[in-house]
Amino acid sequence: MDHNEQQETAHKPIKRNEMTRRQFLSYTLGGATAFMGMGAVLPMLRFAVDPLLQKKQSGDFIKVIEESKVTSDPQQVDFQVHQVDGWYESDPKMEAYIAKGSDGQVFALSPICKHLGCTISWSGAEAPDLYHCPCHGAQYSKDGKNLKVAPKPLDEYQVKIENGWVYLGPLQANTRV
Repeated sequence: MDHNEQQETAHKPIKRNEMTRRQFLSYTLGGATAFMGMGAVLPMLRFAVDPLLQKKQSGDFIKVIEESKVTSDPQQVDFQVHQVDGWYESDPKMEAYIAKGSDGQVFALSPICKHLGCTISWSGAEAPDLYHCPCHGAQYSKDGKNLKVAPKPLDEYQVKIENGWVYLGPLQANTRV
């Protein structure tokens, strides 16, 4: 190496890997924005997820009718259930068809058709002594067995009898058919 080349390399400024002012400002503003954004997003995320983390309550039984009033022909009974859905509480009106089976046991069926969710009726002109769905003509036996159109039998309420009263619990798959 000659003398001129040595002088040029000796007098060049040393290049350091330093952050520029612009980079520092970008990183600082980006971090502050991310921190503030998370401060806004986390409460919303907790609001959405918290109901899923709550313990599920077991289904309560609701007093609906005196046992002595239940006949072998299904009769429609209306009742209300207290329902908590996240932070929303309501008392929707529900229906059930209650009857005594050939075995003497009280049972209750849901009036919701398993075909498309319409409300069924008992023993009309279209289907005497059968449940009939007016939407698409689905038919069910007295025990809720699907006879026509519907893919599944009617759902059944859990039933409990105490002190001469019939109590209905949560819905379950039909156990009678």
